[in-house]
Amino acid sequence: MNPRISVLTLGVSDLERSVAFYRDGLGLPTAGIIGTEFEHGAVAFFDLQGGLKLALWAQGDIAHDTGLAPGAPCPTAFTLGHNVSSQQEVDEVMEQASRAGARIVKPAQSTFWGGYAGYFQDPDGHVWEVVWNPALLPSD
Repeated sequence: MNPRISVLTLGVSDLERSVAFYRDGLGLPTAGIIGTEFEHGAVAFFDLQGGLKLALWAQGDIAHDTGLAPGAPCPTAFTLGHNVSSQQEVDEVMEQASRAGARIVKPAQSTFWGGYAGYFQDPDGHVWEVVWNPALLPSD
């Protein structure tokens, strides 16, 4: 398998609430909710770097499409890492997420491996790590 992951999809309980969180609260660019003309088709895409997309899709619609029964979420099964250029930027993004309604799981602090990071959860409990890693600085 060639590494061609182009979309990360998060299952959400309230699509409009989640779009507002990511678009209005975190400032991620999107054309909004599309696909409403299709049963189980409403989805929102957000443009990330390098052509990567973040998709938000209702959990019930994912269950319908996959044929899998919805289960209890496990917040530590998957995290999303947002890599930034400085410790100050970690603090700024954590504050932005908090103002948007995120639950701060772990305030930003120095890490055991020499970086600086904090964790927050979006309205559906998806865990984001905001991290400054001096060995993996973003190219922008």
